Amino acid sequence: MALRCFPIWVCPQTTHHRSPLVGLAEFDANKRRRFCLWECSSSASQRAVTAIEGEIPYSHELKKSSDELGLTQETQSVSFHRDLSMLPKPLTANSLYSSDGDDSKVRISFQGIPGAYSETAALKAFPNCETVPCEQFEAAFQAVELWLVDKAVLPIENSVGGSIHRNYDLLLRHRLHIVQEVHLPVNHCLLGVPGVKKEDIKCVLSHPQALDQCVNSLNNLGIQRISAKDTATAAQTVSSSGKIDVGAIASVRAANIYGLDILAENIQDDANNVTRFLILAREPMIPRTDRPYKTSIVFSLEEGPGVLFKALAVFALRSINLSKIESRPQRRRPLRVVDGSNNGSAKYFDYLFYIDFEASMADTRAQHALGHLQEFTSFIRILGCYPMDLVR
Repeated sequence: MALRCFPIWVCPQTTHHRSPLVGLAEFDANKRRRFCLWECSSSASQRAVTAIEGEIPYSHELKKSSDELGLTQETQSVSFHRDLSMLPKPLTANSLYSSDGDDSKVRISFQGIPGAYSETAALKAFPNCETVPCEQFEAAFQAVELWLVDKAVLPIENSVGGSIHRNYDLLLRHRLHIVQEVHLPVNHCLLGVPGVKKEDIKCVLSHPQALDQCVNSLNNLGIQRISAKDTATAAQTVSSSGKIDVGAIASVRAANIYGLDILAENIQDDANNVTRFLILAREPMIPRTDRPYKTSIVFSLEEGPGVLFKALAVFALRSINLSKIESRPQRRRPLRVVDGSNNGSAKYFDYLFYIDFEASMADTRAQHALGHLQEFTSFIRILGCYPMDLVR
């Protein structure tokens, strides 16, 4: 009979439930237990596995007999035996997908204060989640990286205002993964303190982009526009001031949170106003092919004529649709020098290209396309592979 031993680190069970972050922060290294699995094998191919708990490092345990430890065979069998069903279960692919039943366990960070459109997007993706407001987008990213929250929600583009370039830069700066997208129809509401009428409003507060999206409606009402940090902050300011001639442009949720009356809904000039949000997590989602997926990548290209055309052609050759392409100058090396002939050297911007294509990384077409793309790139990174948001 042969004996083989391998150690497993585990944490002692507690009688109360804590979040993963709190559990890590309060975990005392001196209280860790080391479990060894003794595997016995015989010629009859019968195998038995018993869990052994001990405080002594494994290398010393092999040198000490049961007599030196002062334990009898009966004591060992009673004190050291543990039920193997209590050991942690291995993760499966389904473990990485959230369901409606466990939304309450998810904590999502967002930029702004309660009532922001980002919070509404988070609640659309996870209706029972706990939202955590952050002052800046950078803080929302860091909250995920520091295990303060599980995910972050980030607005990335608007159908009227276009792309939010700073957030593209944050995607590259941090190592989080896109695991979901959310399309949120925008409903800009004119809010006022209780009891006022729409005609009483002389000026409104809101985010500059929200004000720009409601120019015609505000001009028709003869209302002056004043910029605020964000829409929810504007609603909070109007609520705390109590002024009857000051309004805010914000969401229905902001009106409910800050006790304001909705004087008019959908005052945006474009009725088809939609903002696209991304849900970010520490670990990537396992790609599948059972539903439409989207993959986001970023890359820079080698120097040469027609190299961008060649890079995009790798998707067209495999009938993969590109739904988004965005270019951003590289901050660390914004200019690329090209040797000229007799006229010296030429300089032009060196770009990063962000692309969304409609295919899962589990699809061999996508795998071959990225393999082909590497022939023309000096840098490439997959930002995430995630299900497409098909619900409006």
